[in-house]
Amino acid sequence: MKKKRKFGDRKEGRRLRTLPPISYVSPYLMPSRTGAQNLMADTIEITETDKFLRELRANGYKNISVLHIIIAAYVRVLATRPALNRFCSGQKLYHRNDIEIIMTVKRDMSLESEDTVVKVKFEPDDTLMEVYEKFNAVVSEAVAEDADTDLDKTLGILTKLPGFVFRIAVAILKFLDYYGFIPQSLLDVSPFHGSMVLTSLGSLGIPPVFHHLYDFGNAPLFIAYGRKYSQNELNSDGSVKKKVCMDVKLSVDERVCDGYYFASAFKMFKKMVASPEVLMTPPEEIIEDID
Repeated sequence: MKKKRKFGDRKEGRRLRTLPPISYVSPYLMPSRTGAQNLMADTIEITETDKFLRELRANGYKNISVLHIIIAAYVRVLATRPALNRFCSGQKLYHRNDIEIIMTVKRDMSLESEDTVVKVKFEPDDTLMEVYEKFNAVVSEAVAEDADTDLDKTLGILTKLPGFVFRIAVAILKFLDYYGFIPQSLLDVSPFHGSMVLTSLGSLGIPPVFHHLYDFGNAPLFIAYGRKYSQNELNSDGSVKKKVCMDVKLSVDERVCDGYYFASAFKMFKKMVASPEVLMTPPEEIIEDID
């Protein structure tokens, strides 16, 4: 259940008031998100994931992919590691009210195709199938022919401003963002405010990149994943095992939680991506973040 908004909370999140001293001090010592970002790279074996996806496609889920599993695994992680859904704004830490996943999509895979950004809300008890349905519904609407998303309309208005007026408008937006006064209508479409930004480079056939965090807004995490590939592993008995792997790279705002907490969450995420059957049922428990 969402908690009642108190004085000092923001529209998109509630202020965390019982943090340890280091968590209070860090945003003042590292005021920018790019200055506080940590980078991490790892490889996830998805041999069983690949088989699991083929079975789901055979059962009618035609376009289900590792993308949906990554989103579902991250949503599930937030159910029991809620500190990852924090954000730092105005040099204070907050817990986000919703789980919001942001992703840039192309309307079709061509050089001339335009990009648009989708922002999808999830619940912490969503299963893989619920993630699949919610995400696909939003993407289908965004990439439809002649579609014009709310973000596209908002940016279209801003791009019509003269350069010097646009700079003033951006300065005002930054001021409003620092103090939490940005209207909810803009927060709803902003690609800079959300739980996590996902970048799929596997669909482009290239390895993942370390994507920088944005100093505007409060998205604390970028996850980029690349193409899947085969790798041979030598077993202790001399036999060779063929594995399917995928590389991932993360950029995370270190101010939201400590390294031990993040490591625990990432290991959980990695395990669920590699063995996604657990995502077919709701989590056994949902843990609330601190007050």
